[in-house]
Amino acid sequence: MGYFLFTSLLALVMAGIIFYYFNPKRKERIEGPKHRMLDDDK
Repeated sequence: MGYFLFTSLLALVMAGIIFYYFNPKRKERIEGPKHRMLDDDK
């Protein structure tokens, strides 16, 4: 029973991290550095 609860807790934490990271409100903050790195400095 303890292993089931621990595994469920880890699954919930992982799902929370995924939902937090892929939240549409955070897209600009996440994608911004990638686009700045690819821009030309000229």
